[in-house]
Amino acid sequence: MIVEQIYTGCLAQGAYYIESDGEAAIIDPLREVSPYTKKAAAANVEIKFVFETHFHADFVSGHLTLAQQTGAPIIYGPNANPNFEAHIAEDGEEFKIGKLTIKVLHTPGHTMESTSYLLFDEDGKEHAIFTGDTLFLGDVGRPDLAQKGEELTIQDLAGYAFESLRNKIMPLRDNVIVYPAHGAGSACGKKMMKETMDTLGNQKKMNYALRADMTRAEFIEEVTDGLVPPPSYFPMNVKLNKEGYQSIDVVLKNGSKPLTVKEFENIANETQALILDVRSVDDFAIGHLPKSIFIGLDGSFAPWVGELIMDIKKPILLVVPEGRAEEAVTRLSRVGFDNTLGFLSGGIEAWKEEGKEIDAVNSIPTAEFISIHDKTKGEIFDVRKQSEYLSEHVLESNNIPLNDLNLHLSELPKKEEFFLHCAGGYRSMIAASILKSKGYHNLIDIQGGYQALKQTKIPKSDYVCPSTL
Repeated sequence: MIVEQIYTGCLAQGAYYIESDGEAAIIDPLREVSPYTKKAAAANVEIKFVFETHFHADFVSGHLTLAQQTGAPIIYGPNANPNFEAHIAEDGEEFKIGKLTIKVLHTPGHTMESTSYLLFDEDGKEHAIFTGDTLFLGDVGRPDLAQKGEELTIQDLAGYAFESLRNKIMPLRDNVIVYPAHGAGSACGKKMMKETMDTLGNQKKMNYALRADMTRAEFIEEVTDGLVPPPSYFPMNVKLNKEGYQSIDVVLKNGSKPLTVKEFENIANETQALILDVRSVDDFAIGHLPKSIFIGLDGSFAPWVGELIMDIKKPILLVVPEGRAEEAVTRLSRVGFDNTLGFLSGGIEAWKEEGKEIDAVNSIPTAEFISIHDKTKGEIFDVRKQSEYLSEHVLESNNIPLNDLNLHLSELPKKEEFFLHCAGGYRSMIAASILKSKGYHNLIDIQGGYQALKQTKIPKSDYVCPSTL
């Protein structure tokens, strides 16, 4: 028996490869399916089933492509109604993979079709459960993504989740391994642990939502408390996962096309494409195309793309580090952004050689900020999450979380200098790029963010543990 978690850090997402006696199954595959097909081919095994725990909102699954390439049926649990051929399993239905058995446990709550898959070893013993977004490590799936007008409320879905956990998952043996669909960093939960697998027994001790003496009312209150609005791209990803999408090969071919400066400019003008610069923070600060938006590949790239660009059909042109165009297009496609039209061949250097205008971000070290701040008295804007800001911040700074930036533009100075920072520099550079694209050129980015500022004597608020907020 082989059970392998294939974890993608950028999305905080876990897919699963299960193999036994010449057969394999894949659970919640990513958009690009070659890692699964290559693994099966190397082991000379047949991919027999593609299991989906639910219609994912935070990424586009590879279920359709994998089924087309292997002939394996797509399996959903009860209540699923996809627009393509799939086997809708009954609660308790069993599937054989070699000498192993996978049993369907319908666990609604996160969504109404949410299903967990219980794996039995060749001796018929419960070995592991693949919980999708029903149960995370340290948390449970948010119950606010599957509402249908007045038919289902958040409280209704939370109630279903309570019953699913108590009746289907918690009665299992404590040594059963829990394999969730996501870990810390995903927007599908609130308090996920950094670990990506655990025993059910430990989760009963650690997870607030699995307290043995917890009432249904307490569960609903605690699970629904503090939910922030989901990213705007979530509904469109659900639609793609439910209705279908174009081949990843077509997306890669179109998006990985090298463009000359002239071609790049023409396409930008004709399509009103967003110019997305995915290089490093430092490279973008030194020089970039005017009005381009920075979201670096070496960070939480895909989630921030989905959070900030919003329209997954928006045409996109890329400025990329050398050799990373296909990676950028692939990672965009994982969250449904399939309309990439190509990348600037030769990058920023080719743009300069053509005598084109270059913009830059005024980004300064912490020491320089301290030396000039008292003289300028410019306002400081902290673009971290509210919980980070409340935990500890520079006194007299203002908090405008990056994902809410467009809603608070009126609060920013029009002419006077102001300073931006986040935790380490990634998010503040994204914010700087957005603001510059909107005509704010009076900003100064603080390099190193709060991690650097906290090492200085600049006045700061008293520290409060984020877990208590």
